Amino acid sequence: MSGNTFGRLFRVTTFGESQGPAVGAVVDGVPPRLPLRREDIQKDLDRRRPGQSDLASPRREADRVEILSGVFEDLTTGTPIALLLRNLEADASDYERFKDSFRPGHADYTYQAKYGIRDWRGGGRSSGRETAARVAAGAVARRLLEGHGIRIVGYTLSIADVRAEKRDYGAIEANPVRSPDPEAAEAMAARIRAAREKGDSVGGVVEVRVLGVPSGLGEPVFDKLEARLAAAVMSIGGVRGFELGEGFACSRMTGSQFNDPFMVEQGRVRTSSNHAGGILGGISTGEEIVLRAAVRPTPSIARPQRTVTMEGKETVIQIGGRHDPCIVPRLVPVAEAMVALALADFLLIQESRLSVRTVEK
Repeated sequence: MSGNTFGRLFRVTTFGESQGPAVGAVVDGVPPRLPLRREDIQKDLDRRRPGQSDLASPRREADRVEILSGVFEDLTTGTPIALLLRNLEADASDYERFKDSFRPGHADYTYQAKYGIRDWRGGGRSSGRETAARVAAGAVARRLLEGHGIRIVGYTLSIADVRAEKRDYGAIEANPVRSPDPEAAEAMAARIRAAREKGDSVGGVVEVRVLGVPSGLGEPVFDKLEARLAAAVMSIGGVRGFELGEGFACSRMTGSQFNDPFMVEQGRVRTSSNHAGGILGGISTGEEIVLRAAVRPTPSIARPQRTVTMEGKETVIQIGGRHDPCIVPRLVPVAEAMVALALADFLLIQESRLSVRTVEK
């Protein structure tokens, strides 16, 4: 078995390591004649790349995507789409002194335990660098969804103890923390800078909203839409929690408070509230899908940390190098990409089911 492929009909396999020559993705199952240009992918990659502000890692990767196959004259051909992102600023020197030690909070120990070998250069396959390939693949999925009127909007809901109270989508890309609340954005940035000055890091919460989703997406019972979305989002390194709709807050509500009453609006079945987050019984209701991801503080910090070596000797290490004091802002496009991949897969599954019904009739 391999954990490097996601999806059933819309399938994505990513490859590459942090300090290797490149990372990339192969996207299979994309319908033919879907309009797709390199710029469609690049704009999402530009939102994820490092070095965007003083709040992010200073590593300077252009992340210029190369489309190696599957697209001809700006249209998909129906064959696998290979996407390549070359690592132009790979530098393993910052990690060589830790190659025999397990960095706290990283996957060093678990990769060694599982495979008996690991790429110690920046975490190798477990590095956040791998998410660039996800974003590239997610941009392809986004083009498919846009053709069906589906729009995905992600943003930073909170950093440390600072939470956005406003939802101004136009403000998201206008500040370095990607907050929909301009006032909260300033306080969030201050929290990140304060942590960095102390050689520490902070986490936060990313919220993703999906508009225009048709009803009927999802496969009960063991393949519910929220289950796949949770798997997609939780597969992102650094994500430690997932919520749909009211999430854990529903445990403090009564049934009469949580249930979303049905109504008819302009001939369409709607709900007057959306505590369920747009999914019931594992199937989309047609309402806005609302989900959140809890993101841990960056594990690479400049403070002394206790650990052990490969030989089991206790030691203390202090990590330097190029790291984000907070990965939340850069994780926003990654979360959007994984949501797009999951929804594109379910969209194709639903369309295949409807086509079978048409043939049977």
